[in-house]
Amino acid sequence: MGSDQSIRSACAISNPNIAFIKYWGNRDAHLRLPSNGSISMNLEGLTTRTQVTFDPSLESDILVLNGRRLTGAAFSRVCLHLERVRHMAGINTYAQVTSENDFPTGTGIASSASAFAALTLAATAAAELHLSERELSRLARSGSGSACRSVPAGFVEWQVGEGDHDSYAFSIAPPDHWDLVDCIAVVSREHKPTSSTEGHSMADTSPLQAARLAQVPAHLDICRRAILEKDFDRLAEIVELDSNLMHAVIMTSTPPVLYWKPATIEIMGQVQSWRKSGVPACYTIDAGPNVHVICQASSAEKVFQGISEIPGVNAVLRAIPGGAARLV
Repeated sequence: MGSDQSIRSACAISNPNIAFIKYWGNRDAHLRLPSNGSISMNLEGLTTRTQVTFDPSLESDILVLNGRRLTGAAFSRVCLHLERVRHMAGINTYAQVTSENDFPTGTGIASSASAFAALTLAATAAAELHLSERELSRLARSGSGSACRSVPAGFVEWQVGEGDHDSYAFSIAPPDHWDLVDCIAVVSREHKPTSSTEGHSMADTSPLQAARLAQVPAHLDICRRAILEKDFDRLAEIVELDSNLMHAVIMTSTPPVLYWKPATIEIMGQVQSWRKSGVPACYTIDAGPNVHVICQASSAEKVFQGISEIPGVNAVLRAIPGGAARLV
């Protein structure tokens, strides 16, 4: 590649997000166009910080994640995303990407969402592209589907859209709209054996996926209304149902995948017991073994302590509704 510019650098931070209504399966894997819409909450307190430097002296792209230089599939995925940015900017300079997460990576805490949201914002800023939030969300989606939801702030909906031009995420309520807390029970820090990308590709092999997809529009309406009206009981019911349906699809795909650990199941039961006793809490689980326990701020300390005492829980992380991806 030629050296067509001086060194240009930008740094961005973003938060992962937790899906209340899950994204699982693509109707177009190349563009990461989802099989269904989804709703999520950004997680302030968990952060990806990414610096992108386009440097004419580089002979290839470089990826350094949490202090380690990476190659392989993760590196290739980042290079492909940088290529999209270079194409849009009309440049051909290689870049060094230095990224750090302050939470476990590849364990079902949406590290790819925050990673590609931060990468998209930093790379486009370094390439001197001035994109709208909608354009940033669309571009982030092409790197990691759920990354499109980490671009806007707070409580976010990703509309399924008709194609690449209108499948993007937007905020339905700001971070300070509702004082929810996500207490994340870390039962494993190991990199999951089946990635979300692989899982999405197998979704349609499950006999349950079509039934799940048929219910998503109604689930989105219920969840959206529950958030806007701050109706925790309604939110809890739909969030747990939707999580269980996604994992039912995952478990009945070909080949079947079981992300849960014994502690995962123990936490699910405990959370339902707490709710029956009057504690506003519900669980949701992304593609991994770790459990997100959503509660109201008034119950957060009790929930945090309760989760901490469950055998098999290594740590409990805490997050509140987070803001948009931003340059630093």
